[in-house]
Amino acid sequence: MSTATTARAKTPGSAPAKKRKLSLSVVLLLIAGATILFSAVGMATGNHSLTSSGQIAAALGAAVPIGMAGLGGLWSERAGVVNIGLEGMMIAGTFCGAWAGYLVNPWFGLLAGMLGGALGGLLHAVVTVTFGVDHIVSGVGVNLLIPGICAYVNKIYYKDYIPFGAGANQSPPADPLPYITVPGLSSGLKDIESHHWFVVSDVAGVLGGLVTNLSVVVVLAAALIVASYFVLWRTVFGLRLRSCGENPTASESLGVNVYKYKYIAVIASGAFAGLGGAYLSLVAAHFYKDGQTLGRGFIGLAAMIFGNWMPGGLAIGAGLFGFTDSLQLRDPESVHVLILVVSLAMGLFALWQLYRRKYVPAVISFVVAGGLGAWYALTDQVQRPLIVATPYVITLVVLALASQRLRPPKADGQIYRKGQGK
Repeated sequence: MSTATTARAKTPGSAPAKKRKLSLSVVLLLIAGATILFSAVGMATGNHSLTSSGQIAAALGAAVPIGMAGLGGLWSERAGVVNIGLEGMMIAGTFCGAWAGYLVNPWFGLLAGMLGGALGGLLHAVVTVTFGVDHIVSGVGVNLLIPGICAYVNKIYYKDYIPFGAGANQSPPADPLPYITVPGLSSGLKDIESHHWFVVSDVAGVLGGLVTNLSVVVVLAAALIVASYFVLWRTVFGLRLRSCGENPTASESLGVNVYKYKYIAVIASGAFAGLGGAYLSLVAAHFYKDGQTLGRGFIGLAAMIFGNWMPGGLAIGAGLFGFTDSLQLRDPESVHVLILVVSLAMGLFALWQLYRRKYVPAVISFVVAGGLGAWYALTDQVQRPLIVATPYVITLVVLALASQRLRPPKADGQIYRKGQGK
């Protein structure tokens, strides 16, 4: 064996090759390709609803509670505390937000919703950080306790307010929060969208959804995601907080108060989830009613995992889940057209895998593409139960596809006792 060959041989202790990250140019290329695909399908079917301004605005609205729950999970798990109690904290936010919004004003309702969720986060922090209870057990307890309390108080406090008949206990409606529309730009984009020009009208529809009839809470949620990135990745505070989720023993040995940062992270986690819940009872519905969250806290966790515990990935995941969730509020034909879009996308993905000589994924992708294409060709519409189930199916599919590239914090979910670093 030659010396050159020996030098190239991989040593047993060598580190594995790093996986390539998506660059900005690749991301922009994927966005451009998706836009062309949606536009082509719209031209072929005559249905342009998937890229309409109304659909984009509805998707943004549906993404807010999911994104805020996911942001709460990101803060908590970056500090090493698994928080599956986000669903219960969201419910606390819906109840407190609607209650304070009705008694005072909707702005105070948003703060009350965040406070209600933060109290749920405080409870989770006390149980997990101080007493060292398993994080999953504590989260399940929060998800059982808070909805039960809210349902009990709801039936007592609002028992005389039954607008829809006996048994339909709900809170009185709160005043609406303001919406934002950019004058001139909104109407101009709407005019371009109405012409249904290839790609151009689709881009105008997407941009129009971002500047037309947008709730201020949507803007606030986007600002919080951006701010979270700068706080967690560009400040000393964020570095210390993230170190508690990677190696709390080493952090404590360097003088970091691990308990303090874990408490801050979990309380902030509950506050973000509470804001998402308050959005549901103050913007989406204007009142509180039992079962209002519909599992969005768990979908938010899925969005966080899909985003690999990063704010940017979380925002993309929340947008994806929000888009599918909003389809049930729009034209049912949109879901039928979406089947064709996914079928073509899977076909293109299969060709890419074939080009890379990955034959097994290519065959599986071709089979999925063919099945979806046959479903679209043999049906005229999608049944309502399947439309309602779409967000949950997408959650499972996305988690299955993204599971190979995940990198959670190393100490996530571990029980940490004070003094281990000494």
